[in-house]
Amino acid sequence: MATIDRQATTLALAHALSAAERGLAVIPLSRTKLPALRSPHRTATDPAGAACHGECGLLGHGVYDASTDPARIRELFAAAPWATGYGIACGLPPYHLIGIDLDTKSGTDSSSALRELALRHLFTIPETVVVLTPSGGRHLWLTGPPDVVVPNSASRLAPGIDIRGAGGYLVGPGSRTEHGFYGAAPATAHLAPAPCPPSLLRLLLPPPRTNHPTPTSTGQHGQGLVQFVLAAHEGQRNTRLFWAACRAYENDIGPTLVAPLIEAALTTGLTEREARATIASAARMTGRRP
Repeated sequence: MATIDRQATTLALAHALSAAERGLAVIPLSRTKLPALRSPHRTATDPAGAACHGECGLLGHGVYDASTDPARIRELFAAAPWATGYGIACGLPPYHLIGIDLDTKSGTDSSSALRELALRHLFTIPETVVVLTPSGGRHLWLTGPPDVVVPNSASRLAPGIDIRGAGGYLVGPGSRTEHGFYGAAPATAHLAPAPCPPSLLRLLLPPPRTNHPTPTSTGQHGQGLVQFVLAAHEGQRNTRLFWAACRAYENDIGPTLVAPLIEAALTTGLTEREARATIASAARMTGRRP
């Protein structure tokens, strides 16, 4: 059972309520940085449960529980008294928040990589909210246009640069995790999130989808597998791609479906390297050549 640190929970709730006053929708997080409330559908066999975003009326749907309503936030924290932090949902009005996560793990210099991108694509990162992470990394908060959906991605721009967009969340300042404390950089705490430079925004969006129809030899089954991957949310993208690739190889349409499956995986936010590795694993699992 999770250890309850009441002081940390009280502080996290206070910071979460303060963020909500600024129009930021929040959820409670555990010390692992994951949503503190587990899914009510985790043991269900009904496939509809996996696609539920809170329509069932129960708590535990991750970022889909996020709210700016103080009563709702107190309800969420009351249901998760072990929470020591809070997450801020990205992509929601009024800010349509985009998080630029500059990581320092694995010896990457993500700050230099972002500067190189800025020089190459002629944009400047504006003064904005910066949250300092326990590992020495930084989260930059930017805002996006209301009609643009920025997907989540990991190291797609450059090694160590992760993007938190629609369906994702950022660990809020004032949160405490098993690795330490998240806090706003003092000189930025009073700022509002700044608009994302247009040149950077273009880099954050997936490449335009070319209209490559699924080869007719794959039939409806192949098209269904591609659609299955396209419907993936963060946290299930690799799993769905692996499952679809296994079914494709089992039905002898694996080689023909590799390109459409990779294109679908890129649309959901996976990198080409991740997609190819997952498909290759499926090929090996089914005894086929990738």
